[in-house]
Amino acid sequence: MSKSFDAIIIGGGHNGLVTASYLAKAGLKPLVVEAGDQLGGCAVTREFAPGFRSSAVAHLLHALHPRVVADLGLEGQGLRGLCKPVGTGLLLPEGRRIDITHDAAATAASIGAVSKADAEAYPRVMARLGKLATALGTFLTRTPPNPAIAQNDFQTKLALGMFALQLRMLGKKDMLELTRILTMNVADLANDHFESDAIKGLLSFEATLGVYLGPRSPNTVFNLLYRLSSFGKHGMGGLYQPLGGMGAVAEALAKAARAAGADIRLQAPVERILIEKEQAVGVVLQGGEEIRAPIVASSADPQRTLLKLVPPGELDTEFLKRIRHLRMNGCVAKLHLALDGLPTGVTQSDGRLVIAPSINYVERAFDCAKYGRVADHPALEVTFPSLADPGLAPAGKHVASILFQYAPYKLRETPPAVVREQVLDRTLATLEQAMPGLAAKVTAAEVLTPHDLENRFGLSGGQWHQGEVTLDQMFFLRPAAQFQQYRMPIPGLWLCGAGAHPGGNVSGAAGANAAREIIKARKNGR
Repeated sequence: MSKSFDAIIIGGGHNGLVTASYLAKAGLKPLVVEAGDQLGGCAVTREFAPGFRSSAVAHLLHALHPRVVADLGLEGQGLRGLCKPVGTGLLLPEGRRIDITHDAAATAASIGAVSKADAEAYPRVMARLGKLATALGTFLTRTPPNPAIAQNDFQTKLALGMFALQLRMLGKKDMLELTRILTMNVADLANDHFESDAIKGLLSFEATLGVYLGPRSPNTVFNLLYRLSSFGKHGMGGLYQPLGGMGAVAEALAKAARAAGADIRLQAPVERILIEKEQAVGVVLQGGEEIRAPIVASSADPQRTLLKLVPPGELDTEFLKRIRHLRMNGCVAKLHLALDGLPTGVTQSDGRLVIAPSINYVERAFDCAKYGRVADHPALEVTFPSLADPGLAPAGKHVASILFQYAPYKLRETPPAVVREQVLDRTLATLEQAMPGLAAKVTAAEVLTPHDLENRFGLSGGQWHQGEVTLDQMFFLRPAAQFQQYRMPIPGLWLCGAGAHPGGNVSGAAGANAAREIIKARKNGR
């Protein structure tokens, strides 16, 4: 390529695009190199059967950070018009159902049909958890401090002090409650506040979705708070179904990046990062083409970046050991179903449907994963995106997009090909009980196991958060202690994806934070 660049961003996922936008707005000339023929990474809309399209992995939007939206002018790119708010419906045995929406009175009435005590407790408990989560969420757009205090600049120390102040402002009672529950398991928390299996099951599902943990595993309350932090002022305030699928969100980010001055190149897979004199100076594409820049920022996960793209012998052995030992245990499969019509019980107003009727139900599903098997009776999150956007399917037909928990990456005896069959069969069996007649309406299906997510989207271990969201892999420990400020051990090499703080979800916060640190380092001549 004849053009010269100030920075190369590996990967055109949402974080890579956010990093490119911020760098371009700061006056740099960034280039995004994306291996595939679409931008968005896991947040793309693609055809899985003739005429049927769906979001590839992520299928609901809730965490996109308001600061990213404002800074990049995403409203001007039509983001808000793309987003349709959706509620959550709990599908229970014997055809019962609870609907949780923004209508507090309707939600209370729906829960009250199952448990009057829980109808009263639910808004109070969730408001308090939301308050605690919001306090934690203030750190999402901050740079974690280095454990060696003297190595932190004034801004980082100030950010840490402000975070501590936010926690202190919770008050003594809530501070003590946060301290009490932070490392708890969600089963104990649910039992503390609710009596119905249905609400306990929902909390169990929310706290374990996407992590290799069960409701009775320690740290699951932290994962619940992490998720809830994006349902307040640090996210979009609720769940949204993007019109056009998640690919429409990626397109808005790409427009913002190009408008800021970033270059984007598709079908440009990186073979390795170019290292000269112990410094990153560019990338080498498959086929041998070299592209040079003094800054290389990777939105790929830490293991793929540091173990596969960095040539052998360039990193310290102890650091490599830490990266190899990151827990990247994918446990969620993604299914897409092409349907002739809507199944019984599904209405035009349905948004997100959850099948996780109790703590024990979710825990037994996890028991299967612990022994390297696909869950016999999975916990499911189901959406019908074609209800909000009929253009995703042919006229009169529909698409179902489903998350299947648990389908472990680490299998003991079951071959990956058999896993796909088991996931599909067990999904249809579970849905048939909740939505009679659904199986007969399926005309085509696609199953993406964690192995498929690794092979197709470059997610090591099929882990969509690029590393499990647990206390020992978050904040100043993400991806590793002393390397939590986006800068990697090789000068010029940075992480800007979900493998860095603050982790997963389609938030853009990791990309924005990394860009800020790159710009700061450049201004300081480092």
